[in-house]
Amino acid sequence: MEPWCIPFKGKKVTVMGLGLLGRGVGDADFLAACGAEVTVTDLKDARTLAPSVARLAHHPNITWVLGRHRTEDFCRADMVLKAAGVPHDSPFVRAAHERGVSVEMSAALLVAEARHLNPHVRVVGVTGTRGKTTTTMLLSHTLRHAGVPALVGGNVRGVANLPLLKKVHNAAVLVLELDSWQLQGFGTRRIAPDIAVFTTFMDDHLNYYRGDRRAYFADKAHIFLHQKKGDVLIMGAQAYAAVRPWLSPADCARAQKVSGEALPPEWRLPLLGAHNRANAACARAALTALGVEDTAIREGFASFPGVEGRLEDMGVRAGVRWINDNNATTPDATIAALRALPEYAGRVILIAGGADKGLAQDALAREIAARCKAVVLLSGSGTPALRAALADAEYPRAALSEYGTLAACVQAAHAAAQRGDAVLFSPAFASFSKEFQNEYERNDAFRALWASLT
Repeated sequence: MEPWCIPFKGKKVTVMGLGLLGRGVGDADFLAACGAEVTVTDLKDARTLAPSVARLAHHPNITWVLGRHRTEDFCRADMVLKAAGVPHDSPFVRAAHERGVSVEMSAALLVAEARHLNPHVRVVGVTGTRGKTTTTMLLSHTLRHAGVPALVGGNVRGVANLPLLKKVHNAAVLVLELDSWQLQGFGTRRIAPDIAVFTTFMDDHLNYYRGDRRAYFADKAHIFLHQKKGDVLIMGAQAYAAVRPWLSPADCARAQKVSGEALPPEWRLPLLGAHNRANAACARAALTALGVEDTAIREGFASFPGVEGRLEDMGVRAGVRWINDNNATTPDATIAALRALPEYAGRVILIAGGADKGLAQDALAREIAARCKAVVLLSGSGTPALRAALADAEYPRAALSEYGTLAACVQAAHAAAQRGDAVLFSPAFASFSKEFQNEYERNDAFRALWASLT
């Protein structure tokens, strides 16, 4: 038997949340292949989950409970593998705890088992309200450029965590992007990355945390709370300033505070915006802690291709630059995007709008009024709040329009744009709607719509 299968063979495992992004599918596939008796349960029905279910149809040791959860699947298991975003007060998770059933999350379970399989692997965890994906990808790209065997996982599209255990014996570094939900699993296990990177801390997910910023921070803080002596904590200057009142004196003292100015000005970074230089400075600090020389870091940064959907320069069409910032799901993120385009001040056509997160829109409205030629709004539960904030900011109604589909928004922006303008798709809201199930669907739709323009 392969060594990575030993902890799971013959165990009754309930996978809570299959989803459509591939991570749950990959974990369930791994567990079933290891010989676990797997029950997959999801509140989405079989029709919605059909693509994911089809990928697992070859496993006879998977039982399906879709469109609902059953308490018995949580009480009779040896382990529950909980998806990110499950409510804190889930009665099913509570039932598992009451029966003494282990409740795990894939990223934390990956780290715990990876350290058994390869005691020499170093774990880098990256979190932050904004910047964690870019920092994670910049880190992993530069490690590979420097010849350091690295694996990347966590909150990465299409990458399941548990299958990485099959490769960890050959890895020197495991780089994980970790959102606040995934970090709940680190708190449960009382473990932490060897090198923790905390890029920024801003308002987000306050609908999940019921408006409690400190509860949001409490989950984020698990990236460093259980670090051991000799471990490294790197904090972006914005994050440090935002959370310092909640840090212990010891954590304040050991945190490496990093700002964008720490990146030498002569270093070329093919990314837009001052905020991305701050992300790169955090990545450089982590790479230095891993022993990578500055020459290799600089070369790696210069060759970094960027990340899809994050201030991604799609190119110029008919003299108009198109930028895909789909993953900007908060007002702060869209503000950063607008500030990253100073050469287009007053010539930006912004496509924004979507599902409400309960975040204030006033600052974004002021930024739009100062920088945007026109705004094309995508209808959604949060869009009226932005429209109201724009009215308060006295943004002219003539420069504002709203549409029910992203296709209509793209066509409207295309029609309004003139040579020398920039069209920026930076929604400032979540994607959930009748049109999109997640932000990745929205990203793919925008890219396809842009490609179809004539």
